[in-house]
Amino acid sequence: MTKATIAPIGYSDYVGSIESYQVAAGKRYKVRYRKPDHSQGAKRGFTTKRDAELFLAKVEVSKATGDFVDATKSRVTIAELAPRWLATKKAHLKISSYLPIEQGWRLRVEPQWGKVAIGRVDHSAVQTWINGMTTSGSSASVVLRDYGTLIGILDLAVKDRLIPHHRARGVTLPEKGSKPRRYLSHQQVELLADQARASKSREDGAGEVGALVVQFLAYTGSRWAEMTGLRVRAINFATGRFSIEENAVQIARKIHIGTPKNSETRSVPIPRFLLDELRVTTTKKPHDALVFGDGVNHLKSPNVYHGWFGKAVKDAQLIDPTFPTVTFHDLRHTAASLAISAGANVKALQRMLGHKSAAMTLDTYADLFEDDLDAVAVALDQARADSLVSKPRPEADEQ
Repeated sequence: MTKATIAPIGYSDYVGSIESYQVAAGKRYKVRYRKPDHSQGAKRGFTTKRDAELFLAKVEVSKATGDFVDATKSRVTIAELAPRWLATKKAHLKISSYLPIEQGWRLRVEPQWGKVAIGRVDHSAVQTWINGMTTSGSSASVVLRDYGTLIGILDLAVKDRLIPHHRARGVTLPEKGSKPRRYLSHQQVELLADQARASKSREDGAGEVGALVVQFLAYTGSRWAEMTGLRVRAINFATGRFSIEENAVQIARKIHIGTPKNSETRSVPIPRFLLDELRVTTTKKPHDALVFGDGVNHLKSPNVYHGWFGKAVKDAQLIDPTFPTVTFHDLRHTAASLAISAGANVKALQRMLGHKSAAMTLDTYADLFEDDLDAVAVALDQARADSLVSKPRPEADEQ
């Protein structure tokens, strides 16, 4: 390597300079410049002086506009930046939303990207990672969540001016399909409740409590976490309503108490038959006791396959071959179906289910309204006929 030849650019060293040096492949150029903190920066390897000049010009413009990014900071790894991003998520998300993100980071994102520098995340490498998770059987929800974690960390790097931009966006992602919804009729709800009542499972929720759980979910549209977190004080027996004020989310067999989904309380109507049963089961319980179970300990969700609920579903299918394989969330869908069949309007259903908007309710249960189209035509036809009969046409004036 020959002794460097310094060619000043501009009026001082604060603007920068370009040095030429010799390597086996020929002449190369190195750019020296001052960072905003007045420390020295450098970048070498330019094959032409023009390329070096262009780079130096971009550096000076970025300093003048406040967009300068120190290239050496791009060596920070994903794992080094991740705790700051995760801490923000933990502070603003419910525990039930945060824990899946944290678990995905530990199990899939960190092993793949933890040691990679934030400035060396290639678009094609991200796409290969996405493809691998998809073909290995990971659900679309898992893939999208883990990808969101990587994107979130890289976006934080951009905001902190560690890198000017990143190339992880624009990849092809799996589509998140909607899960099929299953609805029970009134008769099927009663059949399932009867089988839950007859269940000999030793799990919490079996027997009379299990039957009441089935009816409560199928006729109020509550989520499991809202139901198991319900306290006696939240039921107003005079008005026939209960207030959803907290939920009890079960994660890895541990109960986490929090606010309802969307952090909004809501008032839900209770059918009279169910109100009578709730009155009986809460008669001897203190004001702050839990409605379901022993009043102190929250009911834990039973095993899907071997718990009392799964057994009740299988027993119901032996009696009724058309009985679908349902989940607890399908009982929430059932409540929507039964309410619509009973004539509930969309706005009332939205408030009952706790959706953010009536549009969301319509989008979620659009299939339940399709059967009403013919009824609308029949109703309009009848209304027109009634109107014309009640108001006969005036006869034309005689000539």
